[in-house]
Amino acid sequence: MDGVERRAAILVELESATKPISASRFAKEFKVSRQIVVGDVALLRAAGYEIIATARGYLLEKEHQGIIRKIACQHTPEQSKEELLTIVSLGGEIIDVIVEHPIYGELTGGLHIRMEKEVTEFIQSYEKSSAALLSELTGGIHLHTIRCEDEESFNKIESTLAQKGILYRNE
Repeated sequence: MDGVERRAAILVELESATKPISASRFAKEFKVSRQIVVGDVALLRAAGYEIIATARGYLLEKEHQGIIRKIACQHTPEQSKEELLTIVSLGGEIIDVIVEHPIYGELTGGLHIRMEKEVTEFIQSYEKSSAALLSELTGGIHLHTIRCEDEESFNKIESTLAQKGILYRNE
């Protein structure tokens, strides 16, 4: 299989995927290195395909129903699980986390977390690593882009986070 065929096969799999597919899995399937897959995905992105890289693998951006809003939060690393579980339990998808870095400007980390299981996997991955959460770079202040069904759902997420003391208030 040459590169053109492999990239076409990657697209076919991503189009039907319901969860992220890792570069390692593609590499094993196509009997190439992980770096070759990373290069293939870069070429597909350059060709205009909306491929999202998450910590769990690649997703193809698809049309979604609902609304997308940003929410400002501030909390300790220990409150991260509570924050994420609150959002997904109220029907939100956490698309990303955004922080304002003094040198690099805006830094965004793709999350694409929709279910409690994905929250648990994310937190376990964080706890096993020596990496810091992006929010740790900014004293816990960060934004999340959230997708949810409607304004009412978003307002419920926002008010619940406020009740828990997680919603950022610059007072």
